[in-house]
Amino acid sequence: MLKSVKYFSAAMLCSTLIFVSCGTAKEAATNLPKDISERPADEDSQKYEQAQIDKIKASIEAEIAKEKCTNASDWTFAPMGAKACGGPQFYIAYPKKLETTILTKINDYTEKVKTFNQKYQVVSDCMMIMPPTAVKCVNGKAELVNS
Repeated sequence: MLKSVKYFSAAMLCSTLIFVSCGTAKEAATNLPKDISERPADEDSQKYEQAQIDKIKASIEAEIAKEKCTNASDWTFAPMGAKACGGPQFYIAYPKKLETTILTKINDYTEKVKTFNQKYQVVSDCMMIMPPTAVKCVNGKAELVNS
């Protein structure tokens, strides 16, 4: 009789553990993302920092896009961004009337890109980007002229 009580108790304990563990596994699976790309952004991740840099660039471009180019002499250009081995990533045209605010944002963007490149040891082509020679207006938008 004592043996059958021990076996019965052991069987009940095992059954209980199995049911509890199966239920927990199902609940845990519903909280997990299906794909790693759906993982929430980590503020210390490279992907998150790149997204923040991209937002700064987009805001600069959006501010400039609001201005219509009718006279090329009212526009100028500046280097923007930083390649890993030095030099700008590209040049951007902007209206001279926005120079004080835009240049601050461009410099901020460039410094953030430099820091990002160093932090994540970014590799780039070391091709030198030559500065444009002028700005011209085409259909209300500024375009850089390269000789």
